Amino acid sequence: MPFWFSAITLSTTLAACSSNSEQQDPVAAARFENERRIGEADVTSKQERDAEFLVNAAASGQLLTEASRLALQKATLPAVRNFAARLLKEHAAIGQGLQVVAQQKSITVPSGLGHEQQDQYQKLTAAGGSAFDKQYVELLLDLHNKQEDAFDDMREEAYDGDIRGFAAKYYPVLSDHLSQLKQLEDQTENLP
Repeated sequence: MPFWFSAITLSTTLAACSSNSEQQDPVAAARFENERRIGEADVTSKQERDAEFLVNAAASGQLLTEASRLALQKATLPAVRNFAARLLKEHAAIGQGLQVVAQQKSITVPSGLGHEQQDQYQKLTAAGGSAFDKQYVELLLDLHNKQEDAFDDMREEAYDGDIRGFAAKYYPVLSDHLSQLKQLEDQTENLP
């Protein structure tokens, strides 16, 4: 087993095996479970990449969903609230598709926000007024840029055909969201 894989496994194990459930990170736990399963099977690095893609997509999707629920309550611009409502609907479909593929492939995905996502969400909850709108749009731009890149790569490079199909199916949706977010960024950047 390569050293880097051992180091990742050890650090993930320590994070995932915490006895304090408040400190347990669902993203780290999912990665640990996948690494454990992968370690027991004859799995290629491409299959490991497929699993990591699904874990990251699930974690980003969950943060996006929680942030959008918050935006329905706190956003000051109607355009931001409308976009949040649209995202909740469309990312629910992406999340369901991800769950189906992960289940078919026996890949564990996080069941909640990881520590990194919780920190991002807490920063967003602290904002109010137009500052909230700006931070929400900035967060979504960051998440969608990363997701669009990952889905673009995986629609061609995923080892598993079903994962390639999942990425190809939802890549246009994420690309459209990114275009709309850039328009929202223009609207929010001049807010006080």
